Amino acid sequence: MYIFHGEERYLLERSLDTLRKLLCPDGLSSFNYNYFDGNTLTVDEFENAVNTFPAFAEKTLIEVHDFNLFKGDARERFCKIFADLPDYVCIVFVYSTIEYKPDGRQKLNKELLKHINVIDFVAQGQDRLVKWIRRHFADAGKSISTNDAEYLSFITGGLMVNLKGEIEKVAAYSINDTISKQDIDAVVTPVLDTVTYKLTDALVNRNNKHALQLLDELFQMREAPHTLIYSISLKMRQLLAARICIENKLTKTKLIELTGIRHEFQARLLMNTASKTTLSECRFAVLSCASTAFELNSSSTDSESQIIELVTRLAQGKPELKERSYI
Repeated sequence: MYIFHGEERYLLERSLDTLRKLLCPDGLSSFNYNYFDGNTLTVDEFENAVNTFPAFAEKTLIEVHDFNLFKGDARERFCKIFADLPDYVCIVFVYSTIEYKPDGRQKLNKELLKHINVIDFVAQGQDRLVKWIRRHFADAGKSISTNDAEYLSFITGGLMVNLKGEIEKVAAYSINDTISKQDIDAVVTPVLDTVTYKLTDALVNRNNKHALQLLDELFQMREAPHTLIYSISLKMRQLLAARICIENKLTKTKLIELTGIRHEFQARLLMNTASKTTLSECRFAVLSCASTAFELNSSSTDSESQIIELVTRLAQGKPELKERSYI
C-alpha cells in the first residue's frame, strides 16, 4: 500500500503508469483495476474492492484519488482493513488537488501510517534535471548546451511536468540542430518566479524601462495582487541573502541553504545580481516590499497602483523610508 504525493507530477504519473502496466497488463478496463474518486468514496466500496479476488491475475490494483485518509470518522474502519490486507491487493492513495499533510500527533493517523509506504515525488536536482532535458531533446533529434538547459529549467520552474511540454514546443519550433536561448525565449512562457527575478535584475541594473515592461508582463499573468507582492518580496529577500553571503565571503551552497532555492543555477544568478548592488539597497528593497504589502492588506486603494508605486520607488534608488508602526 502506497501514498503518492509531491510537486513533481511527471514522476508521480510515470510511477503510477508503471504500476498499472505491471498489475493490469490487459488494460485499465479489466476486472482487476479499481479507480475511486475521493470525493465520493465510501468505506464499504473500498472494503468490497479490497476483498474482491483478482480475475486471471495475481493482484488487483486499487487507486484512490484525493481522499483525505487522515480526517473523518472512518479512520478506525480503515485501520482494521489495513491491518489485514490480503496478499493479492495493491493500493495507491494519490494526492493531487488536496495536500498530503497528516497530523502525526493523532494516534489513529500514526496507526494508519504504520501500514503505508509514503512516496514523496520531489523536484529533481539540477544535474539530474539537465541530463533529463538533454536526453529528451536528443530523442527529438536536437542538442542543447548545459547552460541553455539550465536556463530552460529556470524559466519553467524546474518541474518535469512543465518541462516536457516546453521541450516538445522548443524542439518543434527550432530549425537548427542545436537549441539556442533565442529558441527558448521565442516559445516558452516564463513562470511567475522567473519574471520577478528578471524584474529584480532590471531594477538592480537601473534598466527602468525594462523593469516596467516586466511589471506589465506580471500584470498580464492575471495573478492576484497578493501573489505578485509576495513573489516580488521573496526575490528581494533572496537578493538580500545573496548580498549578505557576498559580504561574509560565503558560497552559493550557503545561499541555497539560507533561501531554500532549488538549483545552483538560480543561486549563481542571484549572486551575480547581488554583486551589482549594496547591502543597504537590498535592505531598503525588502523594507519597501514589506511596507507595500502592509498597505495592500490595510487599505482599499487600487492594488495595481500600489505595486507600480513600489517598483517606481525601487527604480529611483534609496530614499529614506518613513517611520511606520505595524502594531
